[in-house]
Amino acid sequence: MILKRMLHYAPDLDRVFQALADPGRRHMVERLSRGPASVSELSKPLNMSLTAVLQHVQVLEASGLIRSSKLGRTRTCSINTTVLRSAEGWIAERRTMVERNLDRLGDYLAETADRPDTAADPEDRQRPMEKP
Repeated sequence: MILKRMLHYAPDLDRVFQALADPGRRHMVERLSRGPASVSELSKPLNMSLTAVLQHVQVLEASGLIRSSKLGRTRTCSINTTVLRSAEGWIAERRTMVERNLDRLGDYLAETADRPDTAADPEDRQRPMEKP
């Protein structure tokens, strides 16, 4: 079941996380989360040429994280919240599984803290954890 969900996400998420792997592109996404901006606006705080910024914009567009439109000589970019939410959902699912396992571990430790060690085999004391 988990594998099926991961396969459903995989191709799109791979491109999204690959695009977000670069600090300059993350900075652009952060800026665009406040509203649309032209490519020249996106390039101002970055120490790179306009050509390099355009290449980063193309990577972000290919991942689906942003959209751009050109009016005259100005290319304006905006964030695609649907794709961003998809990545957020994937991360939230992983976080939920980890938290559930940590809660189970906490419960187990709490219930065994005051008990004398009665198991002869250490494997008898281990409780299987949920696999990601």
